[in-house]
Amino acid sequence: MAVRIIGTGSYLPKNVADNNFLSTIVDTDDEWIQQRTGIKERHLSGGKEGTTYMATQAAEAALESADIDAEELDMIIVATVSADTYVPSTSCSVQGNIGASRATCFDINAACSGFLFALNTAYAYIEMGMAKTILIAGAETLSREVDWSDRSSCILFGDGAGAAIVRKEEGESGGFLASVTGSDGSQGEVLTCKGRGIQNPFHHSKRRKDYIHMDGQAVFRFAVTTVPRCIKQILKKTELDTEDIKYFILHQANERIIELIAKRLKISMGKFPMNLDRYGNTSSASIPILLDELNRNDLLERGDKIILSGFGGGLTWGAVLIEW
Repeated sequence: MAVRIIGTGSYLPKNVADNNFLSTIVDTDDEWIQQRTGIKERHLSGGKEGTTYMATQAAEAALESADIDAEELDMIIVATVSADTYVPSTSCSVQGNIGASRATCFDINAACSGFLFALNTAYAYIEMGMAKTILIAGAETLSREVDWSDRSSCILFGDGAGAAIVRKEEGESGGFLASVTGSDGSQGEVLTCKGRGIQNPFHHSKRRKDYIHMDGQAVFRFAVTTVPRCIKQILKKTELDTEDIKYFILHQANERIIELIAKRLKISMGKFPMNLDRYGNTSSASIPILLDELNRNDLLERGDKIILSGFGGGLTWGAVLIEW
């Protein structure tokens, strides 16, 4: 038996903001953005398409892809840093929207590594016999967390959601093969987004809300060092070579980061699919959106080995090896 991904789905808002459009908002231009990030455009919510709405759409697409009903779900896990509400959780709202009345629901926050942490969590629940079929999703409305007067950050992020159905399949092989994860809270300040200030009878903060703040150089150094290391750990653990892996599906943050990771691993860029030019950085949604695109374009075949790897605020990181 094997714990497999049996269906995928994704959703992107209808509004598209290209680099030329952003140049009307902040002091930037298309060439400057593309040279530094590889991003050409990103999808942004028009208001209706919040985190719950997008997660619901991606979930329904994943259920259709897996050809199962929502009633078969034992659990829903949503990774997000931009929930519409503190309570209810995004996962509970998705449950209500899709009619998954049997599912236990909770959200997790591991920033851009969130989908991988959700995948690991689903695997653990299934292996312990506490669930059989789990919906995992990464969904973000980062446009509400961005300072649109800061050209260093507003150009990077987009909104979207991706989802997958994870199930234990009897009589199957492959599936989930290995994972590594890590965190380093001592470096948490290099990427932050603070909430509202404390308001109670003992303290009154003037700060209402903060925006995403990032030390871009520190995050760059962290990513190009940590991701190759955890991919090597996965390969060593499973006694595989890079030639055995069809695709390395990385968090879609920056084209230069992915190129340098490939160079340090001495792997052809052809094994690193990218869509960040069209969507920007969608945090926890980036890996499942890309995975869904590969799946729906018939670029994944049974038996293909792929490594998913993410990195993000916290700091957090991880890699998962699966056989499709």
